[in-house]
Amino acid sequence: MAKSRPYVILSAAISLDGNMATKTGDSRLSSKKDLVRVHKLRSNVDAILIGKRTMLIDDPSLTARYVKGKNPIRIILDSTGSIKSNSKIIQTCRKIPTIIAVSENISEKNVARLQRYGLEVIKCGHKKINVKKLLCILKEKNIKKLLVEGGGTTNWSFFKDGLIDEIIVTLTPFILGGKNAISLVEGDGFSKISQSCSLKLKNIHRLKNELVLRYVV
Repeated sequence: MAKSRPYVILSAAISLDGNMATKTGDSRLSSKKDLVRVHKLRSNVDAILIGKRTMLIDDPSLTARYVKGKNPIRIILDSTGSIKSNSKIIQTCRKIPTIIAVSENISEKNVARLQRYGLEVIKCGHKKINVKKLLCILKEKNIKKLLVEGGGTTNWSFFKDGLIDEIIVTLTPFILGGKNAISLVEGDGFSKISQSCSLKLKNIHRLKNELVLRYVV
C-alpha cells in the first residue's frame, strides 16, 4: 500500500560529539566536497524543509548551487509566519517555489504579508504545526521525496512520530562541546532505547576526513 506521505530523508552534518552547531549557532562543519554531495542530493528531491530556528540562524537559500540540476521546492516551518522580509528565502521566492507552513495562530496580517511576496501559505495545526498532517498535504501536491535539513527541534518532530525513512549523516572531524550546542535531535527525547526507530546501515562513504553514513529505517 502506498504511503500517504512523501519519502522523508533527514540530512545533517555533525561533529564527533554529535552536535550540529556550536552554542552560538555556527554550523559550518562540512567540507566543500560534502557540500557538493549535499547539493546533488537537494537536486534529486522534490522539496527541502527546515524549521524557523535554522532559518533565523543560517538565513539559507536552500538551493542546489554547487551542481547542475533543479532547485527543490522550499518548505519553512514557521507557526506564526514571522519570517523576515529581507531573508534570502523571501528575496528569491518568486523564482523558487516556496511554502510557509503555519499554525492557526498566525495573524491575518502576516498571512497577507507572506502572500504578497508570492509565498504559498499552508495552515496546518492549531497552536503549533501538525507535521503529520503537513506531510499528507505535501503528498497531495505531488511531493514524493522530501529532504529535511532542520535543527534539533525540527528533527525531533519527525522522529517522535516515526516520519523518517532514511538518514544521511556526515561525521566531521570536530569536537564542539557545550551543553547549549545544538545536537542532531533535541526535543523531549525517548524514555527508552526500545522506543527509538530501528536503523540499518546501508553504506559508508569516506570524504578525506569525513564519513558519510547512510541509514534506512
